[in-house]
Amino acid sequence: MNAPDADAALVDRTKAGDVKAFEMLVVKYQRRIERLIGRMVRDVDLVPDIAQETFIRAYRAIPQFRGESAFYTWLYRIAVNSAKKALMELKRDPTVTESALAARDDDDETSRVENELSDGETPEALLASKQIAAAVNSAMQTLSEELRQAITLREIEGLSYEEIAELMNCPIGTVRSRIFRAREAIAQRLRPLLGTREGDRW
Repeated sequence: MNAPDADAALVDRTKAGDVKAFEMLVVKYQRRIERLIGRMVRDVDLVPDIAQETFIRAYRAIPQFRGESAFYTWLYRIAVNSAKKALMELKRDPTVTESALAARDDDDETSRVENELSDGETPEALLASKQIAAAVNSAMQTLSEELRQAITLREIEGLSYEEIAELMNCPIGTVRSRIFRAREAIAQRLRPLLGTREGDRW
């Protein structure tokens, strides 16, 4: 049974009143949703509360879920709306605080890069990898919300251009343009570290 079919079965069980089925969906997607929210609000203290609100709203709305899109696509929209609602209520500017950025660096991309290194890597290579991960994170923060969302969905969530177009409610051509511009902005930050020329892909 593939993931969409598994999700559909759990959704059907939830609609029938099986709370355990919804709990399984929460367990499956909680980390992805928290990671998504963390990229929007930039405040690690807010992330768990907004994620919880997302799942509460999803549980209440699930009787209206018709399965016209994947469950995660539907849940993603609720998460984005919940994060935007929280930011509006708190009148917060979604900028990175030093503590939030440090926490995200330790927990997310940087640690992932480090974990992918083998035991045989030299300290110099490890340092370079950490610098590259930090540069990517830094570049991501400077992107507009639309570019950051597009590149996150493509490179981190692994969604197709069609799925991203549906989520962002725009044509595929616009998605391709946003991802291209985001990659170029990130590449600009990485060129000094990698020694690549303009026009080269990192």
